[in-house]
Amino acid sequence: MKIHHLRNATLIIEAGENFILIDPMLGNIGTIPAFSYIRYKAKKNPTVGLPTNSAALLEKVTHCLLTHKHEDHIDKAGVQFLSERNIAVVCSYKDEGLFKKKGLNIVQTLRYFKEETYLNGTITGIPAKHGYGFIAKPMGNVMGFYIKIENNPSIYISADTIYTEAVEKVLVEFKPDISVVACGRAQLDIGKPLLMTLEEIVRFVRNAPGKVIANHLEALNHCPMTRKQLRDRLVLENLIDKVCIPEDGETIVFN
Repeated sequence: MKIHHLRNATLIIEAGENFILIDPMLGNIGTIPAFSYIRYKAKKNPTVGLPTNSAALLEKVTHCLLTHKHEDHIDKAGVQFLSERNIAVVCSYKDEGLFKKKGLNIVQTLRYFKEETYLNGTITGIPAKHGYGFIAKPMGNVMGFYIKIENNPSIYISADTIYTEAVEKVLVEFKPDISVVACGRAQLDIGKPLLMTLEEIVRFVRNAPGKVIANHLEALNHCPMTRKQLRDRLVLENLIDKVCIPEDGETIVFN
């Protein structure tokens, strides 16, 4: 298996002949409004462009998984990419109607903790809570994924979530070989953070049985956490050997 990290939460899982695109934010710099105007510098998103190897990788995409509807996970360019190529999309049953209205080819919907057949393996929808306190409710539905494909490592995509009992259940009971955690400590001008704090990322890494990939970093104006800040803390906690913090365009290979 190979994990191709493109930008923010956008990545491609290469498993044999399958190239599974996760959360395509594919637009140019500044094509999405700022998510913070007061707490952080008002700057349109994404704040960085796609890496130069993106086009070649995107041409290989065969399938897509969508965790939720926010523009930093599926923007207009992402919708256009999926619809023009009629890519087979899997999402939460709660988002099916919305994504179909956008012209996407929804071939399968998932419910929480119900294992379903997927490709030559299985997929399970995992609950995600997008924020601490009251802010989680207006942030809406989010779904993570636990994927097992024959002859490949199992992989858990946390999606945009804080640390919850459901997250811990997957790490401790499902024991994924690879876990992808959304970092960045995103926060709007009101409310508490929308993603795990640095302390909870450390907890996530400690409980993860296998390798952890940290993404959702340095691409959005409301995500102040940097790769260096995360790396320094993980070094301090003697956890850095468990974690990969990929640069945009980097490929991680798992045997």
